[in-house]
Amino acid sequence: MEHKFPEIRTMQQMLDEASELPPAPAAIVGAGSEHVLHAAIAAADAGLIEPMLFGPKARIAPLLEAFGADFPIVDTPTPEATAKEAVAAVLDERVRLLVKGDIHTDVFLRPIIRQLRRGPRISHVFVAELATYHKLLYITDAVINIEPDIRAKAEILQNAVNLTWWLGNHRTRVAALSAIETVNPAIASTLDAACLAKMGERGQIEHAQVDGPLAFDNAISAESARLKGINSPVCGHADVLLVPDLVSGNILYKDLEYLAGADFAGVVVGACVPVVLTSRSDPESSRMASLALARVAEHRQQSLDPLSPEEAVVVDHPTG
Repeated sequence: MEHKFPEIRTMQQMLDEASELPPAPAAIVGAGSEHVLHAAIAAADAGLIEPMLFGPKARIAPLLEAFGADFPIVDTPTPEATAKEAVAAVLDERVRLLVKGDIHTDVFLRPIIRQLRRGPRISHVFVAELATYHKLLYITDAVINIEPDIRAKAEILQNAVNLTWWLGNHRTRVAALSAIETVNPAIASTLDAACLAKMGERGQIEHAQVDGPLAFDNAISAESARLKGINSPVCGHADVLLVPDLVSGNILYKDLEYLAGADFAGVVVGACVPVVLTSRSDPESSRMASLALARVAEHRQQSLDPLSPEEAVVVDHPTG
């Protein structure tokens, strides 16, 4: 398939492209708190989204009035009903983005997984911009899949590669991370990484060049790889870091944010619309970057690989 979009190389380029697109109708799921409404209003003022607010109207309406804003409210009595109504709005094509507000993540994701999944699995991707690295760095999965097996890792990896492909990277370089760069049967993640590298060789992971196991230093530093005698086109040039599990990924993400000063955006992929999982501790710049990422991904996905909500995979169990 011909790719007609340029590669997104910086956060600013992503923000600029998002600002040039028409605002996307977005469900703010669990909108009954000040910080959630403040973020939604800021995103609307920036032209990124047209918010539709889901949650108890008795709680949302006074806050909305206090902010001097006016957005449609879908009145729902419980968090479970709120999540279900937001998914119904996607299926009815009233919204094209889902944004987590003041609602527990598991409640928010459950109907998304059951009704909006477009492939075998949903997963999360962080996009990091660091002064010390020469390109955007994608990290997956540090949010949703806790201890994925080899099959789940392949699915998580393909989701991340799909995102990079939509963002203009025609041949994504992937580092399957572990603690060491050699296969050791005592460390299961080295076996998984080696299998994923072979799967990439055989074309089982599309649009990607996969190598592993690689330690973090080998993945991001060609000099480190040279000193260790590793000859790989991925080393020092990785686009995607596939982490062994959620715990290690979460630690890596927070280390880069708090100690290395990385700027982050994040999005859930694998559903028929992008999903933004925000945290109360996220700075406003990260919230806006995440919405910009979701907006650009949604626009490009629909142009390159369109899928209507009616074609989503319906399942009866959560992702593992």
